[in-house]
Amino acid sequence: MAVNLLAIESSCDDTSASVIRDGIVLSNVVANQAVHQLYGGVVPEVASRAHQENILPVVSAALKKANVKPEELNAIAFTRGPGLIGSLIVGVSFAKGMALSLGIPMIEVNHMNAHVLAHFAEDPKPAFPFLCLTVSGGHTQIVLVKADDDMTVLGKTIDDAAGEAFDKTGKLLGLPYPAGPIIDKKAQLGEPTIVFPKPKVAGLNFSFSGLKTSIRYFLQKQRDENLNYIEENMNDICRSVQDRIVSVLLEKLETAAKQTSINEIAIAGGVSANSALRSGLTDLGNKNGWNTYIPAFQYCTDNAGMIGVAAYFKYLKADFVGHEVMPSARI
Repeated sequence: MAVNLLAIESSCDDTSASVIRDGIVLSNVVANQAVHQLYGGVVPEVASRAHQENILPVVSAALKKANVKPEELNAIAFTRGPGLIGSLIVGVSFAKGMALSLGIPMIEVNHMNAHVLAHFAEDPKPAFPFLCLTVSGGHTQIVLVKADDDMTVLGKTIDDAAGEAFDKTGKLLGLPYPAGPIIDKKAQLGEPTIVFPKPKVAGLNFSFSGLKTSIRYFLQKQRDENLNYIEENMNDICRSVQDRIVSVLLEKLETAAKQTSINEIAIAGGVSANSALRSGLTDLGNKNGWNTYIPAFQYCTDNAGMIGVAAYFKYLKADFVGHEVMPSARI
């Protein structure tokens, strides 16, 4: 008999629901919250209220698209954390109520682990063990993945994440939030005429706060001499910033691959949608003889499809949680 799972993702500012049958994603519905563009970043209270408005229609849409009735569900999965606590509460509470009404079990999922396991939503799938560079607005990690339930963080950011560096740079440039995709598009039209300093961090850890500061000081200096400097050089600035961030990410990833002697290499998270990172990984893979795995765009940003795929591994082990489970901003 087929196993149908409903998955719910509400860790930040996207409300998402997905239906997964036997590990295959049947639907993956996401409601974005454009309201945060007015503030230049995610406002937690605004996000949680928007989740309350979106979650029922999003879940209904996911079930309808998958042609699955609530009574045909075998379990409900949800993001327990990490994330914004107010946003997580909405998703966890909805999952509890629906699971209780249907009399079916619940499965908790770690949001970051789900980004890694999103690679199992489609072919080709990486073989264990593999390395995954997980890059988003809040996290930057290199993860050694030995199994679906055996992951070790080899390196992580000690301050700002790579996605945060993109967004904060965008704010300095006067670009709307989220700035990462806009910087990516403008960078494709520019040249790397500016050499920003490379962060010096030991081992496999990352740091982007110093880079962000150097960008701010550079722009201030240039605008003191030419008030229109940013507007006149926007594409080149974006290209130079993007090249530096991507070079740092790939250099650390290459070091990790050499240290572990692993040639199964993947990227995940919102920043894995960046064109320079995707092409850079492909080039590096060809150079080193790696098997590289780049997720489809729908599985890069926060989405319930990846939550469902991660939950299916747990369902097969009957790894369920009780209704006393609580969301956690940090796991």
